[in-house]
Amino acid sequence: MWVALIFFYPAEFVKGFFQRLLLTTSGTVFGITGSVFLIFSGPILIMTFLSIAYLIASPAEEFHETKKLKFPRFRLWTFPVLVDGPFGVISAAEFIGIVLFIVYILWSLVVYTIQNQDLVSKFSLPIWEESYMMLELSGLRIGSIGLFCLAFLFLPITRGSFLLRLIDIPFEHATRYHVWLGHLTMMVFTLHGLCYIVAWAMQGRLLEEMLQWKDIGVANLPGVISLSAGLLMWITSLHPVRKQYFELFFYTHQLYVVFFVFLALHVGDFIFSIAAGGIFLFLLDRFLRFCQSRKTANLISATCLPCGTVELVISKPRNLQYNALSFIFLQVRELSWLQWHPFSVSSSPLEGRHHLSVLIKVLGEWTRKLRDNVSKTTEEPDKELATQLHPRVTASVEGPYGHESPYHLMYENLILVAGGIGISPFLAILSDIFHRIEARKPCLPNNVLVVWAVKKSKELSLLSSIDIESICPSFSGKLQLEIQTYITQEIEPPLEDGQLFKSMKRSYFPITNQNKMSGLVGTVNNIWPGIYVISSTIGFITLMALTDIFYITPFGLTSWWFKGLLFVACMAASIVIFGGLVVVLWSLWGRRNSGNEKCMEDDEKSNLEQFNKLTTYPNAYQTTLASLTTTQYGRRPDFHEIFHSVSESWGHVDVGVIVCGPPTLESSVAKECRSRNIKGRRNQPFFHFNSHSFEL
Repeated sequence: MWVALIFFYPAEFVKGFFQRLLLTTSGTVFGITGSVFLIFSGPILIMTFLSIAYLIASPAEEFHETKKLKFPRFRLWTFPVLVDGPFGVISAAEFIGIVLFIVYILWSLVVYTIQNQDLVSKFSLPIWEESYMMLELSGLRIGSIGLFCLAFLFLPITRGSFLLRLIDIPFEHATRYHVWLGHLTMMVFTLHGLCYIVAWAMQGRLLEEMLQWKDIGVANLPGVISLSAGLLMWITSLHPVRKQYFELFFYTHQLYVVFFVFLALHVGDFIFSIAAGGIFLFLLDRFLRFCQSRKTANLISATCLPCGTVELVISKPRNLQYNALSFIFLQVRELSWLQWHPFSVSSSPLEGRHHLSVLIKVLGEWTRKLRDNVSKTTEEPDKELATQLHPRVTASVEGPYGHESPYHLMYENLILVAGGIGISPFLAILSDIFHRIEARKPCLPNNVLVVWAVKKSKELSLLSSIDIESICPSFSGKLQLEIQTYITQEIEPPLEDGQLFKSMKRSYFPITNQNKMSGLVGTVNNIWPGIYVISSTIGFITLMALTDIFYITPFGLTSWWFKGLLFVACMAASIVIFGGLVVVLWSLWGRRNSGNEKCMEDDEKSNLEQFNKLTTYPNAYQTTLASLTTTQYGRRPDFHEIFHSVSESWGHVDVGVIVCGPPTLESSVAKECRSRNIKGRRNQPFFHFNSHSFEL
């Protein structure tokens, strides 16, 4: 109903209903601001509260069971519709969403244009005056469209969003929606600003109007500042700029604070409250991430692999849970205090209670410096000196983030397609499956095909990170595993091929304290985050009421921009005061639970025991993934041939296809999935396409 209200808001009958609703609620302590907030932002918060209640009431196992496919069938989220285009691979559900947004924009523009023409025609004005009046009215209407787009803009970028977790959309997928909405929102706001600029220029008062900052009504100068900050973010977020100058993109994107603060000053509190719900949820998430990232985590070990990839093993609290397809944001303070980089977790949550692992490929300046720092520590023979070198790598972590449910366990049949370092999350999947089989936990997959394309054969050393004999020596009767690797830039095995999987030294970092990742984020913990969101929301409403009762009303404040500033201040204060109190209690609860575990010496001993077998990587004679691999040189995967073979051998079943790699690889696999699903031949599998790739 909330979406329908926004969609049909341009219609006269909806506006009439909205005006009557405002009249009935305007006498409350919150006034018109509270009414607008309740109508447009309230539903988002209510849906969030219902999501919290549902996720808490539903046990994790029951939630996962509802995600399993009962029989082969079509699913909107996993059926690729558009493959080649500016949006990348688009599923049927995403296509429907894009079409609805386009229809809303076009419908709104047409309706508003007709209404503006009717209004202008009521006045007997010269054509010149009609033109700039029409432009100003169009700018006003287009600005309202931008506010409704803004109401959705921050929802996908909220990493721990309960709404996204309920419908099981992980952050790496939602990032795309934020990008699309960002482009759309800035196009609308830019058009909104241009309409006014042209109208003011036609009247010869452009500079005067742009510098205007009036108390009653819209203040123009804050709008100019807000739009300027938005344009800077927009321009630097375009793909060519973001790819070549990522740091410029990252730093200018922090102007979002300037953007929405000055937007509140521009339109005032009651108009800003249209989009305030999504912004408030984003700020809640941002403050929680800030609190989590203040804590540094111990590095248990680090390894520089022959392929130029660095493996870091990070200490985590025992109660921090995640799924095999999760990822973290990592900051190394010796390299940069501002840069955060996302990495897929390469270890299974069942692999160890006190650690998780990530594989980091050296691709840029930041990763090169990280490898150099790790190499210096790894190569240092003097243990005492190694202890002194330990501060070279001080890690802070945000996350882990990911799917609410381990969706790789939804399918009995899996095809995992990776390009280069894209194998990292699939190592976590395979390790998770092996651990589940060995522990006799529920594990649906029984047919797994891994297709991995790499440039050089030295990258195959990544497969030796999993020693199957030590995890699940009797997996062969319960899991049919096939691994096909394709070396694209070599036509034959190198002479040193036998040395690819030789033992490699792992550097252990001395653990002098019990620093672990903060447990403020996890994919299963719902109670404390729920309390945090609800208490902050109640605090926000309380602060708004107190501000109105003890400050706005007694002093007779009517300035729009100042009330907008107070509105934003109440949002920030509620998060810091009420949300901060919950974070403190949450942290104390986590420390108490940690205190109930073994002491630090036992914890360190546990970590060392877990990694004792990993002091060196397995050699070529042990049962590793590498020893189960068939390798082809000088060619790329032929997905038509691969999917045809799978179709013939697996029959009429659901097949989960997960891709992690460059866009060209995603497109090739998506095309094959779409082609075979459209044909829909009898006794053929139904391929469900899932992407695990994303860019910031």
